[in-house]
Amino acid sequence: MRVFVLDKNLQPLDPCHPARARELLNKGRAKAFKRYPFTIVLQDRTVEESVTHPHRVKIDPGSKTTGIAVVQEETGRVTSAIEISHRGQQIKDSLLARRSLRRGRRNRKTRYRQPRFLNRTRKTGWLPPSLESRIANIETWVRRIKKLCPISAISQELVRFDLQQMQNPEISGVEYQRGELFGFEVKEYLLAKWNRKCAYCEVENVPFEIEHILAKVRWFKPS
Repeated sequence: MRVFVLDKNLQPLDPCHPARARELLNKGRAKAFKRYPFTIVLQDRTVEESVTHPHRVKIDPGSKTTGIAVVQEETGRVTSAIEISHRGQQIKDSLLARRSLRRGRRNRKTRYRQPRFLNRTRKTGWLPPSLESRIANIETWVRRIKKLCPISAISQELVRFDLQQMQNPEISGVEYQRGELFGFEVKEYLLAKWNRKCAYCEVENVPFEIEHILAKVRWFKPS
């Protein structure tokens, strides 16, 4: 990975190789500006005196981890890669713990309080706290990268698969909720699917189980 470089006015320049960064630091031409992501400041150069190339930030969002890559537009070379771990589950657990404490306090023998309901409103565009935290984390790191590298564009990967529509292109509306098991119990569905025969040995007219492979401990009955 490359090292981020700033000019003496703290304006972003093209990232450089780690060996080049060590050379500049040893010669006193640069100073360390930030440890993570590691960034140096050149003491004798400005943006006007340098040639910069446009870079693109590519985001691969996830529920638990989001990947961010900084790619040079002309060459397609990845100059930096960052992995963000989200706190969605921790936030959810904290909210559940807070709710249980409040319920316990209200159920104890405390002073009487008039019942309240329908007194909570949500602002327009409200998001669950876990999701809002995830978005804020990504925005924060994109802003940080824009201050350290000449960013010209941002791309985000959005991948959604509609498996039911891949099997049935004409599906729509309530049909999504009515799959193959609609109207069937699981066992009855399996019996109808396999013509009331065993799916392994095709035996008929015996008591069936959903899965009749037996463990070794049940092979032999004690005498």
